[in-house]
Amino acid sequence: MSDTLFKPLQLGRHTLRHRIAMAPLTRSRAGQPGNIPTSINVEYYRQRASAALIVTEATQVSQQGQGYAWTPGIHTPEQVEGWRSVSEAVHTEGGTIFLQLWHVGRVSHPVFQPGGGLPVAPSAMPVPGKTFVVDEAGKGVWADVPVPQALTREGIAEIVGDFRAAARNAMTAGMDGVEIHAGNGYLLDQFINSSSNRRSDEYGGSIENRARLLLEIVDAVSAEVGAHNVGVRLTPMGRFMGMGDDTPEQTFGYIAERLNERALAYLHLVEPAIVGTVKDEQYDPRWDTIIKLMRERFEGVLMLAGGYTPDSAKQALEGGRADIIAFGRAFIANPDLPRRLREERPLNEPDASTFFGGGETGYIDYPPIAA
Repeated sequence: MSDTLFKPLQLGRHTLRHRIAMAPLTRSRAGQPGNIPTSINVEYYRQRASAALIVTEATQVSQQGQGYAWTPGIHTPEQVEGWRSVSEAVHTEGGTIFLQLWHVGRVSHPVFQPGGGLPVAPSAMPVPGKTFVVDEAGKGVWADVPVPQALTREGIAEIVGDFRAAARNAMTAGMDGVEIHAGNGYLLDQFINSSSNRRSDEYGGSIENRARLLLEIVDAVSAEVGAHNVGVRLTPMGRFMGMGDDTPEQTFGYIAERLNERALAYLHLVEPAIVGTVKDEQYDPRWDTIIKLMRERFEGVLMLAGGYTPDSAKQALEGGRADIIAFGRAFIANPDLPRRLREERPLNEPDASTFFGGGETGYIDYPPIAA
């Protein structure tokens, strides 16, 4: 494999050994009760510590922020201690790890919400999607998402505080930084996109208003842990969970400019080739224009994810499209992915039936190549 993937990279205060990152991957295996990382999660991340950077699975900043069964949180002392064990294991192996901060917004269900209430969103609109809940038999099943309740200004302010506290908790847990999840149809993406934001106050309408919550959270988190320890993930042109924007070039170009002013560790963009966990054959061709626009306007480290192969990753780096490439499913099945790519070894194929929920099978039992 070309040396392109294996050049060191300065990311915030960290010197990464190469350009192969591990993308955030929801696996729904947090310990119960309490959504707490356990020994199986520690082993999973330890096995993959040769990644240049691990971005953890999406981790809810509050109970209100949960939308799927068995996903971890970072808002209780027990969760902080669980994640501390993860970070210590990764660091022992010489790895670097950022924790992804998550609020699902409307993509939730009353079973997860405090007091059994409705999920929250920019606007009370039907949601074209399902979420993952536990049935009476204790099995994970897909359930319809109800029409959410629109957030009040007070509710928005509380969420900004939740992100700030979660970032502090992540650093207390020994993480090297945090990534703010502002894509994939979840809360911050719901505010950004015109299709899901019908507000008439200062958080809706204009591009500036729809980007306001993201930037308030970026500023709050940066004030708490330092901007050089903060990344942001966006999914321009993404259609997952009903997303869509009337003027995506202007919207995401504006956001890239504003984020560029904040001296973040990196910006993480998801290519539109993947919608959820499946390949999208109908993505908008404007994406290529948008990514080049954002690359121009954001002068820091740019990470890309979404259906990359070793060859396409090499091409993206050599062409200046990105500075680092995040692999998802390849890391699920290949804990030693960087070595496999360097030595041009065959890759294991992931078993999609074990992606969400379960135990060790399909999680920590994928074999590395022999020493």
